Amino acid sequence: MSQYDAPFEIHVHGDVPLRTGVTYAQLQDALKPLWTYAGAKSLADGAESAYEEEPGIKFDAQERLLTMCWTVAGDQDFRQQLDEMCMSLNDLAEAGAAIEVTFYDAEFDEEEAEPEEESRDDFVMLFVGPTPAAIMQVQRDLLVQDVVNLMERHFDANELNGVVGEIDKLFSQRFDALVSSLELGKPPRGSGGGGPGSGGHGGGRRPRHLH
Repeated sequence: MSQYDAPFEIHVHGDVPLRTGVTYAQLQDALKPLWTYAGAKSLADGAESAYEEEPGIKFDAQERLLTMCWTVAGDQDFRQQLDEMCMSLNDLAEAGAAIEVTFYDAEFDEEEAEPEEESRDDFVMLFVGPTPAAIMQVQRDLLVQDVVNLMERHFDANELNGVVGEIDKLFSQRFDALVSSLELGKPPRGSGGGGPGSGGHGGGRRPRHLH
């Protein structure tokens, strides 16, 4: 697909801590769904974002960290690439991490659009991690941060302990059900705030993330 007729600009954003010993070759293989979609022949060739001001895809071997702030032109079929990438990153991740993906409607012009016309912008949050427990921990932390940020407009932080406790109960119940079927270990309890807001459809266009 030519970048000129692609209906979306797709922005992938997130930091993934990697296991000790993860090599560039392993990471290149895990991220193959991304760089091949961009028409590249290698990760090095495809790591550059469509926008020069964005860092693109970076691998810090010393910090053992994968950083993505990368945009590509594409269509809804890019979602399949994301599924494949997440499955591969699960095997390389040291801890749970969230990856934000924003689909910007490249064909929508706010100034020229009819009043009833809406853009097809979409926003999804993906999670990767070495275990379901690690992934649930990230999901829990993000939800707690979102809820606390919202409710602190009306309540003091020390009044929200009960709310956080109820969120922990919900995740404990979900994980207990998972344990009974997969015989996995108990997830860690709340460890404080997480990262950016959780997934869902945004109201209006979301700003790009720059490092």
